[in-house]
Amino acid sequence: MQVKKRKGKKEIGFAKTDEIKRIAQLGQVGILDHFHLPKFGLDFDQAKEIAKEYGDNTLKEVKFHWFLELLKVFLNPFNIVLGCIALYNLLSYFFMNGDSFELVGTVIVLVMIFISTTVSYIQEVRSYLVTKKLTNLVSNTITVIRLTEDEKVDEVVASNNTELIKEAKELEIHELVQGDLIYLSSGDMVPADVRILWSNDLFINQSSLTGESLPVEKHASYNKEKSNLLELQNICYTGTSVVSGSAIAIVIGVGENTYYATISKTITEKRPQNSFNKGIKRTTWLLLCFMFVMVPIVFVINGVTKNDWIGALLFAISVAVGLTPEMLPMIVTSNLARGASKMSKAKVVVKKLEAIQNLGAIDVLCTDKTGTLTNDNIELIDYTLLNNQQDEKLLNYVYLNSLYQTGLKNPMDKAIIKYVEQHNLKLMTNDYVKIDEIPFDFNRRKLTVVVKGEDNHHTLICKGAIEEIVKNCNRIEYDGKIVPLGDDHLRMINATTNRLNTEGLRVIGVAYSQGHEKNDYYTTSDENDLIFLGFISFLDKPKPSAAKMIKLLKQNGVELKILTGDNEQVTRAICDRVNLNVKGLVSGEDLEKLSEYELRDVVERNNIFVKLNPLQKAKIIDALKANDHAVGFMGDGINDAPVLRQSDVAISVDNATDIAKEASDIILLEKSLLVLEKGIIQGRNIFGNILKYIKITVSSNFGNVLSVLIASAWLPFVPLAPIQLLFQNLLYDMSQFAVAFDKVDADFLAKPQTWTTKDIIPFVFINGPVSSIFDIITFAIMGYYFGVLLQGNPTPEQISLFHTGWFVEGLLTQTLVVQMYRTRRIPFIQSRAAWQLNVATLAVSTIGIVIPFTIIGTELGMRPLPGIYFAFLVMIIISYCLLSQLAKFIYIKIYHRWL
Repeated sequence: MQVKKRKGKKEIGFAKTDEIKRIAQLGQVGILDHFHLPKFGLDFDQAKEIAKEYGDNTLKEVKFHWFLELLKVFLNPFNIVLGCIALYNLLSYFFMNGDSFELVGTVIVLVMIFISTTVSYIQEVRSYLVTKKLTNLVSNTITVIRLTEDEKVDEVVASNNTELIKEAKELEIHELVQGDLIYLSSGDMVPADVRILWSNDLFINQSSLTGESLPVEKHASYNKEKSNLLELQNICYTGTSVVSGSAIAIVIGVGENTYYATISKTITEKRPQNSFNKGIKRTTWLLLCFMFVMVPIVFVINGVTKNDWIGALLFAISVAVGLTPEMLPMIVTSNLARGASKMSKAKVVVKKLEAIQNLGAIDVLCTDKTGTLTNDNIELIDYTLLNNQQDEKLLNYVYLNSLYQTGLKNPMDKAIIKYVEQHNLKLMTNDYVKIDEIPFDFNRRKLTVVVKGEDNHHTLICKGAIEEIVKNCNRIEYDGKIVPLGDDHLRMINATTNRLNTEGLRVIGVAYSQGHEKNDYYTTSDENDLIFLGFISFLDKPKPSAAKMIKLLKQNGVELKILTGDNEQVTRAICDRVNLNVKGLVSGEDLEKLSEYELRDVVERNNIFVKLNPLQKAKIIDALKANDHAVGFMGDGINDAPVLRQSDVAISVDNATDIAKEASDIILLEKSLLVLEKGIIQGRNIFGNILKYIKITVSSNFGNVLSVLIASAWLPFVPLAPIQLLFQNLLYDMSQFAVAFDKVDADFLAKPQTWTTKDIIPFVFINGPVSSIFDIITFAIMGYYFGVLLQGNPTPEQISLFHTGWFVEGLLTQTLVVQMYRTRRIPFIQSRAAWQLNVATLAVSTIGIVIPFTIIGTELGMRPLPGIYFAFLVMIIISYCLLSQLAKFIYIKIYHRWL
């Protein structure tokens, strides 16, 4: 038989939500029409033809160009700047009789490029390798029903399933094609997206997609009320598993056209840049533009005034080196590495170092309630009669029901058994023997166990959904008596159920009947004329730390938004229990009706979102980011992978699925928001120290360049030899490694901090010229007090003395200003630096003072300075500290911030 040609390959690609829902609504005849099949069941020839034309159940391997990826990582602007610096130092050493310090500088810069490139490249390779794991997450074989022409059927019904299953064969999952019939049974992984045609007590574990531990029942019928993609009762997805029961289903999506594949594609796609990467990029380009403007000016002024264009070029290149904070990658890496080490002690594993800063930047944290606000562990809370009194008989009966049932023991059964064991309750289990059971099924929504007591009479115990239990009851045990079940009782039962649901409790009912004389076999017809006994209520308890963490997040300027697949009643109840104020609640169905503009407004005003599918979660994250929020997301299922990759900080837990962990930046060894608090503070501390280095260094370098411009127009010689400028810059940068250990002001840590370049320029233009004032004073002292400029043509010794005087003053003021600018408070009095920074400042300052008196200073073209110079130096440094503090106060007054 030939397979009818379909209109195009796009028809079978049904990863879109509306297409999945449309297939869920079709009857069996409609399904055949949709896939252009005359009957259910393919033969091997048909399967080969379909596979050839439309593809089989294989995920396409992502191509990874190793060299191109390496080249892409290497050729970023900052590496280019560092490469130019290294090239200059190398050329200067080999072709311009350069000093060995230039060779050492070249090695340092090349090592920085190597480390930066290697780390980035490893991340790209890891992202590629994780996609290769996807094909190993499902079982290798599956039971496929391949039929001959005569065996094919018009409809899959219970009466002929035995004959169909006899024709089933074990095939590799990659051999599946759309239109195949498969047989699912307990323990199977679902190998493709399927539409159920027939089922028998089929329970599917979707925790890998939803994160919810409770299995869900699937069957062939369609419920119009279920709009959530994962709640479609007749659709099963790749990567889920069969907990119990069996089913026959038709394959509706394979390979690249599965719901699972759409998730895997998001992992291979380039992740949106987070605030850290954007900030580094913007800062790099700002520094490049700054350098491209200043260096030509220095070159032209020196060339014109000195009439030595080669010397001017060498000096201009040295200035370019000085303008570039070449230690930035090392400063950033050392800060982040130290933070990662500290966070690991707090049960936080950092996979990507930049995530630490991003964690400090977030002002919105999105998470599910299960396992975050709650323990992800259902517990029995209460067992009460209609009069709200606890009753041992009720607990005994529900315990017998859960203990003796042999079907799927769901978390509620486990909670009942655990409750009895933990409380060491001596129930009458030894007085009963199991006779029979009627398993749970979706239509009845209840489970019955029959036991025999010491009097040899049988007791039928039934538990299940309240409304289903009540349907089969005609009496109730109330106030110690068994009385007819009246309308008043029914109203009381409904009121109690609604009240418990509003409190966030899951509720089941328990009923019983006695006096049965059958020997061993019971059916659903025996579940009649029951006596309603009472309610069993369960709760996934809120974590003790949840309320505290919500308060801490608020104090730290982070808004918590709940994104859950659960319903409104339960979510509201949990929020009330943990003191989370519900500003507004929106369902996934409501979100679908909103325009992009409306969505951005809704996500801003509301903080609770219920009945969401993963696509809707991702939309919320995107809308928040469009509103200029830095967004963190905590997720642990396969289904969370797309949302994790959309967020600025992807957070997962140790027991999450492999794909969720691979898509994450940070992994918590304990699923609690409380462990994030230290991480957020640590991230802000790291960011503060990085900002210190960038702003202070750039403003200091700008001041030096401004001084160079003035000196170039004023002096008949360059104010500092190129090698001296490079060495000064190297010593200064070495002192900055200690910034990673410094403290950060409490007011900086109290609110989210994000990268911004707009305040770098005013910071530089206001604070940079302060150092130039004292450089000019130094020029005047060296030029006129020490007589360097009193003669028309200074001697080489006088020029060397001038260079030495500015070298020492420039290095000491650069180094000491870090102490002034590291805090918005008064340094040494209101705020003290970390001892590591104090030691580094003292060490570099000492080296700067001593170096002119050593052989190294002689090799660098320096001369010993007279004692009176240091008297001037002390006055200059004290005046500089006072004026810089005044400039800082003025800047804060104008811009209302410091770093």
